[in-house]
Amino acid sequence: MSRIGAYFRLLNLGWVLAREGVISALPSDNMPWPARLGQSLAGLVARRRSLTAEQSDNLARAVERLGPSYVKIGQFLATRPDVVGDAFARDLAQLQDRLPTFPRALAIAQIEGSLGRPVDALFKSLGEPIAAASIAQVHPAEIEVDGAIRKVAVKVIRPGVRERFARDLETNYALADLQVRFHPPARRLRPVEVTRALEQTTKVEMDLRLEAAALSELAENAAHDPGFRVPTVDWERTGRDVVTMEWIDGIKMSDVAGLRAAGFDLNRLAETLMQSFLRHTLRDGFFHADMHQGNLFVDRDGIIVAVDMGIVGRLGRKERRFLAEILFGFITRDYRRVADVHFEAGYVPGHHDHASFAQAIRAIGEPIHGQPADTISMAKLLTLLFEVTELFDMETRPELIMLQKTMVVVEGVARSLDPKFNMWKASEPVVGSWIRDNLGPKRIATDLKDGLKAALRLAEAAPVIAEKAENLARNITEMSEKGLRFDAETSEAIGRSEARHSRSGRIALWIIAATLVYIAWKLSSF
Repeated sequence: MSRIGAYFRLLNLGWVLAREGVISALPSDNMPWPARLGQSLAGLVARRRSLTAEQSDNLARAVERLGPSYVKIGQFLATRPDVVGDAFARDLAQLQDRLPTFPRALAIAQIEGSLGRPVDALFKSLGEPIAAASIAQVHPAEIEVDGAIRKVAVKVIRPGVRERFARDLETNYALADLQVRFHPPARRLRPVEVTRALEQTTKVEMDLRLEAAALSELAENAAHDPGFRVPTVDWERTGRDVVTMEWIDGIKMSDVAGLRAAGFDLNRLAETLMQSFLRHTLRDGFFHADMHQGNLFVDRDGIIVAVDMGIVGRLGRKERRFLAEILFGFITRDYRRVADVHFEAGYVPGHHDHASFAQAIRAIGEPIHGQPADTISMAKLLTLLFEVTELFDMETRPELIMLQKTMVVVEGVARSLDPKFNMWKASEPVVGSWIRDNLGPKRIATDLKDGLKAALRLAEAAPVIAEKAENLARNITEMSEKGLRFDAETSEAIGRSEARHSRSGRIALWIIAATLVYIAWKLSSF
């Protein structure tokens, strides 16, 4: 029943987006004809009004009503006016920190339930909320430390948000399931695995202790980085539903006019932001994965301060090397190396020709290098790469989705500061330095050290491995003599799976019928 409910919520999602004119306003270039037909039908039910402040408010409210995960998507799109257009980007920017707040009394209940102490014993004062997002809201507060009063920011999770996210995830899984069943080309995009990665990220974001740990880790990593830092955490006043941190006095990066009036070098800020992100990604393998304008401040010293680290990304050493070599290959126009790295990483199936893939990469890289700085876009590069992936059977890598999304968002923020920002020029010092340090003699020494550690671990595990190998050989011999047998539990599980498979066809027919009834009812209601 939960899956059927998810399908009906999916219908409601489409209806809300169609009514607010989102679907009909999307660019129809290169859309397949079924999508264009659907867009035309959506235009018939869209509200008849111009893009005004009233519609702007309604669009933001509509996305907020759909659920917190859709707010996250809206926040991402707000950083990409080149993708959704200036009007929609301005509309969606309201989702970054101006969502409806919940009452202070509920926040107090959340704090006391999480920390197990009265608010009066924790804080000298706790003010009304000043900013609210999809997951939590922020209150100004004061604490006493060694007889001195210090201002802090208290982030409190929204009541009931975990349940809403769970419903949203059911809908996302339903959509992914429909893609896999009825649109075979989407299977290489692995929508179910992508949704599963979103689910894990969401679970982490819902525990504010983990956000505090992420702030602490990034603070250690970036302790000596120029022009970038994160707030310090007050662990005594931090729990599952509340995190207390240093209060930041600064100008939000969304306030470009304010930054300019304060005399900050916007070009330098854009460069620092991009280089900091790449430094954290390549050097540390750990990065802030929600770096939209609402989460970035510039303090009085011109230092970028990143807040709200509920979403973070991690890359292993191998993935970092692949990323660095791909970026450096585009920067230096070494397209054969870019192609080879894709094969080494397993991103392209081995049966394809290296030279042909290098040719496709050159077709992407050369036009980008030949354009003015203000038209060279990471979003454009990823779009072109996406087109190439279909030609060479490349599957989506869920572990890289967070990185790709964050790169596009960071570039979008940098371009809001400097429309002519050239991310390739800004990236070269960081990427080039990492390449020299990690792909030269230093890398050989590191690989030898890692190999020695792996060999020692293997030697320690040798007795256990030998025992398991002996058991495996015994089981294989027994199976060859007596045949393959299932225990009762396995047989029953197979039967249940077959039953679900036969039911799914009937459910699909009922969903199609319900869709037609739902649309007819909606059309008759206005």
